[in-house]
Amino acid sequence: MKCVIVYWSRYGHGKKIVQRLVDRLETAKIDTNTYRPDKIDPKDMLVADLYIFSTPTEMFRIKKEMRNFMKNMEKLEGKKYAIINTHGMKRNWLKSMDKILKKKGMKKLTEVDFKIEREGTEKGEGLSKDWEAKLDKFAEKLIKKLT
Repeated sequence: MKCVIVYWSRYGHGKKIVQRLVDRLETAKIDTNTYRPDKIDPKDMLVADLYIFSTPTEMFRIKKEMRNFMKNMEKLEGKKYAIINTHGMKRNWLKSMDKILKKKGMKKLTEVDFKIEREGTEKGEGLSKDWEAKLDKFAEKLIKKLT
């Protein structure tokens, strides 16, 4: 199994989430490649069994760089994906991400969101105390659906 993760992280929350997810996936023998959207061409995505996209919400939208990246991807029809959103608001923006990816003809496996608390936000310390357990559950779902 092969997985590609594309993520954006401004304060380090997304990076922390993705690092733990990579550990869980690789423990389950899923080969994982991780990229930031400014370091890979969206038209040249590696072939994979699963694509995971993780982005924060800023200014009431998903991060511009990730939004543009997802809109410019090509040749992923029928491919499986999962999405992760970090946000500091009452609601998440998973639907916005999902809408873009469904237009690409991709098929969603699962999703998860993490609310960032104001305290510690700019130091990358705003994740809730239960974020690791929540991420582990998300990883378990993915592993079960892939193996």
